[in-house]
Amino acid sequence: MHSFEALVCVEPGKLRLEKRHAARLDPSHVLVRPRRVGICGTDYHIYEGKHPFLQYPRVMGHELGVEVVEAPAGSDIRPGQIFAVNPYLSCGHCIACRRGKPNCCVRISVLGVHQDGGMGNLLSLPPGNLIAADGLTLDQCAAVEFLAIGAHAVRRGGVGPGDRVLVVGGGPIGLGVAIFAKRAGGMVAVLDREAERAQAAAGIVGVQAFTGDETGLAAMAAFAANEGYDVVFDATGSPRAMEQGFDHVAHGGRYVLVSVVKEPITFMDPDFHRKEMTLLGSRNATAQDFETVVAAIKDGSAAVDRLITHRTDLAGAVDDLPRWATQKTGLIKAIIEIA
Repeated sequence: MHSFEALVCVEPGKLRLEKRHAARLDPSHVLVRPRRVGICGTDYHIYEGKHPFLQYPRVMGHELGVEVVEAPAGSDIRPGQIFAVNPYLSCGHCIACRRGKPNCCVRISVLGVHQDGGMGNLLSLPPGNLIAADGLTLDQCAAVEFLAIGAHAVRRGGVGPGDRVLVVGGGPIGLGVAIFAKRAGGMVAVLDREAERAQAAAGIVGVQAFTGDETGLAAMAAFAANEGYDVVFDATGSPRAMEQGFDHVAHGGRYVLVSVVKEPITFMDPDFHRKEMTLLGSRNATAQDFETVVAAIKDGSAAVDRLITHRTDLAGAVDDLPRWATQKTGLIKAIIEIA
């Protein structure tokens, strides 16, 4: 049994460091030490009490770069190896798993959401949830999961060469969507209400970016020849923005909701039918998406070093995470470093 320190969200708005204990929960599991933990919009929502699938207290953290501490006897996995992590623990037997969709398993348990995650020093994980990361740095490993959300959304949306693509929301998830939509051959634009984030998207991903004022919306419409966008993605976490996104979809187009919110989402049925629109939800990611991300990091089309803007450690995160939840100037992705 190993003792370690963990960052616990005791209740909405309250973080503290606590002593915890861990061992391999199963002889077939791998005991790993998180070395890098990306702070996600999900973590900010948990801190703020806005996440729909969570009970407190909770150790957050599902964007992980880990180092192996103990491995099963006879395993090819060795102590000291570095891995990225698939944080979605699925049952393997339900209707979704049987259909190759463990990302929306009926009994899914997501690290840092349904069970304690990586904002601590030790985790016991099935070896199948470790993502081979040969040649990737710890920082890059911690970026794999959030980029996989984007890769999965793009695959759900069926983006192909020449598609006009609009990504609403220029945060990390939106940037991930833009990266993989561009990689799939789409003509990509990002819409964000914050001019700074819109320009960051333009510079980092190399796509068109627009703000939500009258001039920006007119330019955004013109970019798609005033015909709407073949595929629209929402990555805002805003019910109002999610509802407005229907207006940007072209006739015959597709709308992919990547955001998760507690509130109902409504739309005008006549407009929906008039356009014969396809509405899709996109949840988590699969092994295929993780493989796509690792390949994109290796070939340079996903430049992780340009996405990480802020750093802290576990003790510092007690104050930094609440501040970053509201003060987002210059913030794209924050990383917790654990020695």
